[in-house]
Amino acid sequence: MLPIDLYQGIESAWCPGCGNFGMLKAFKHALAELEIRPEAFVVVSGIGQSGKFPHYLKCNTFNGIHGRTLPVATGVRLTNHELKVVAVAGDGDCYGEGGNHLLAALRRNPDLTLVVHNNQVYALTKGQASPTSDQGYKTLLQPHGVAYPPLHALALAVAQDCSWVGRGFAGKIEHLTGLYKQALTHKGFALLEVLQPCVTFNKINTYQWYQQRVYDVEKEPGYDPENELWAYQKAKEWGERIPIGVIYRNPRPTLEEMQPVLKAGPLARQQPERPVRELLSDFF
Repeated sequence: MLPIDLYQGIESAWCPGCGNFGMLKAFKHALAELEIRPEAFVVVSGIGQSGKFPHYLKCNTFNGIHGRTLPVATGVRLTNHELKVVAVAGDGDCYGEGGNHLLAALRRNPDLTLVVHNNQVYALTKGQASPTSDQGYKTLLQPHGVAYPPLHALALAVAQDCSWVGRGFAGKIEHLTGLYKQALTHKGFALLEVLQPCVTFNKINTYQWYQQRVYDVEKEPGYDPENELWAYQKAKEWGERIPIGVIYRNPRPTLEEMQPVLKAGPLARQQPERPVRELLSDFF
């Protein structure tokens, strides 16, 4: 096991008590236990409090624009598939602005890990409702309550044959560490959603609220993550009981395996047959 301090980044600007702290701690433990060195992985993020995640890590990183985490992460992975690639995004960032990119990733199955910080609000921009806010949830911009039901993104992922689907809770760090390790070592697209309380703007879905509801789905009778119908039903379960753990596994060929040009090694190490400037001239 590598030392945790190996991954220490700059000082955090998150609110005290933010669920992101538990996520960061669990992620470092997973990296250390898997002995993944900082130079061997890259974390790609977008906009939001989740977008700051790689700032507080020592690693390769790319912080891009809102909702565009997945296309950048996929590009990094295709360019150098020797790197472990992790995309991080908030529920608004990934399920709202980046929703179409999520659909494309589910279909293409790039070998990378997507971690969605789900606090059910847009926290960086002062607490507006997000795609995962519960129906009736009131904010300053939705004073009469959210009119629509929340998006069940994990059910969407199961329905689209996502390669690996899991859910964790920032208040259960040891359990979350295990999920990170499984997602990071899975071959194919791994979607890990983490329930992450926002202590400043979401006064409903608190640590206590989640502690009373989450349960380890892997300890349930009849646990069967390779059964699509079972997984879909569990992915839709929300309310008095909320499952955490690995919900779905579906081994599939990865995007990288379907690209003949990558059989010769990472693009980053290959010499183009023609100069790049000349290749680009074909398009202009």
